[in-house]
Amino acid sequence: MPATSPQSPRPRSGNRRDEAARLSVLHAADDLLVEHGFRALTVEAIARRAGVAKQTIYRWWPSKSEILLDTLVEDSGKRLPVPTEAPTAHALRDYLRDVARFLDEDPAGKVLLALIAEAQHDPGVAERFHERFLGPRREQERAMITGALDAGQISAPLGPDATLDALLGPIVYRALTGASVPHALVDALVDDLLRPRPN
Repeated sequence: MPATSPQSPRPRSGNRRDEAARLSVLHAADDLLVEHGFRALTVEAIARRAGVAKQTIYRWWPSKSEILLDTLVEDSGKRLPVPTEAPTAHALRDYLRDVARFLDEDPAGKVLLALIAEAQHDPGVAERFHERFLGPRREQERAMITGALDAGQISAPLGPDATLDALLGPIVYRALTGASVPHALVDALVDDLLRPRPN
């Protein structure tokens, strides 16, 4: 019989996160970002708002940017899903309207804008932002456009990637400058760039 302890080994400190504490940290981070902005956001403030020890946060996340990335990935998956089933021109229009609303009204949308801005100055943030959010979402959005093309729902003369840039660029730009995105702008982008096929 092997000479091993009958008890299972205990996980190392910080490997298992308490789910309630994790969610408290994520919610505290996006609330504080909206209230005070990225520069004024600190791990100390997040810990106080979430009711956890600062050391606990540093065991789970190496920086405030990683906390915000977790917030963005989790919240965008729930509140800004990319359509996956039978993409239609109508579904694409609705998705773009949802993107505009997410950037304008949702705290996680403010997180997205903050990370876009920070990525311009910090190569590490840029790399992780692309790896964890921009890259995976771009693949989903490309599949959405390609699916609609294959189904004959739209015509995209620019091709999927350039079309995505042309559709999302004006929406993100207006959000970064603090301007709202009216439905009329989204409709014009869809009509001009996707050329929806009449039913």
